[in-house]
Amino acid sequence: MRRPRRAVRLGALVAAAMAVVATATGCSSSDDAKQVTLLTHDSFSLPDSVLADFTKQTGLKLVVTKSGDAGQLASTVSLTPGRPKADAVYGIDNTFASRPVTAGALADYTPSSLPAGAQDHALSGAAGKQLTPVDRGDVCVNVDTSWFAQRNIPAPTSIAQLTDSRYRGEMVAMDPATSSPGLAFLLATIAARPGDWQDYWKALRANQVSVVSGWDVGYNQDFSGGEGKGPKPIVVSYASSPAANPATKALLDGCFKQVEYIGVLKGASNTDGARKLVDFMLTDEVQKALPDSMYVYPVRSGVPLPESWAKYAPLPTDTVDLSPGSIAKNRENWQREWRSIMGR
Repeated sequence: MRRPRRAVRLGALVAAAMAVVATATGCSSSDDAKQVTLLTHDSFSLPDSVLADFTKQTGLKLVVTKSGDAGQLASTVSLTPGRPKADAVYGIDNTFASRPVTAGALADYTPSSLPAGAQDHALSGAAGKQLTPVDRGDVCVNVDTSWFAQRNIPAPTSIAQLTDSRYRGEMVAMDPATSSPGLAFLLATIAARPGDWQDYWKALRANQVSVVSGWDVGYNQDFSGGEGKGPKPIVVSYASSPAANPATKALLDGCFKQVEYIGVLKGASNTDGARKLVDFMLTDEVQKALPDSMYVYPVRSGVPLPESWAKYAPLPTDTVDLSPGSIAKNRENWQREWRSIMGR
């Protein structure tokens, strides 16, 4: 399954981000020109053989420092513009990309030529000069079809049905202030129902939707189809999640396209090494490793997916989306309105 991305409540977000910045100094400051430090989320995982090839090709040791969910990662980077504790950052997605860009925390760099497919996910403006697309992981509601079959209850087939009383108390979602999947699902409902998304969330609350801080808690602890075999058969997760558990299914009518990026941090000790890492993340070798390592889709065209993905985790062909500019302009207000609706 997609590796956990732990998160903290919004009230503690800044404090947690500062704590990560402080502890990161113990991992590496990149003073040694023979290493490059990557700040990333808790989900980062690549095979040792791939990391070894990076060292073989560049002569650089990769030091990885992890920093919670994408929201916390973006806050950590944004708090230290020009004074980073790493050289590059990977895992900031299109829902939070504007935050470090506005803070001036990133240096201009993208590969001179993006591989086929990657250009389709490039951002515009300053963000497009500073963040390079690496992978795509569409956020979709997942249902445990075996749970419903065992109880002779029809499983929901669309997000519109999630407010039905048959599913009262059976769904778990994530807080959009602390979780990138949580924010992506909120944005999906706004894009799909621009005129009444507030009413939709009011109906979800009346139907006793559970809200947790992050994906790991929701999927691995509360979801009946997760490793913890929790009590709830409906969860906000990813279109790729069913590849890990074929007894589950993604509802493909309300998926939000979530793209993850890598960028060079402004003021990095090893800027040249950071640029080499950006280039390396787009190589065929890394792109091939992403599905099995992190359960995300590569952005590079023509990269084969594991055989099981074609059957259980097809790439959504019709996603809902919002422009990064719209997200940047309205994110805080949308989150504030959501908190008011949900009584948080």
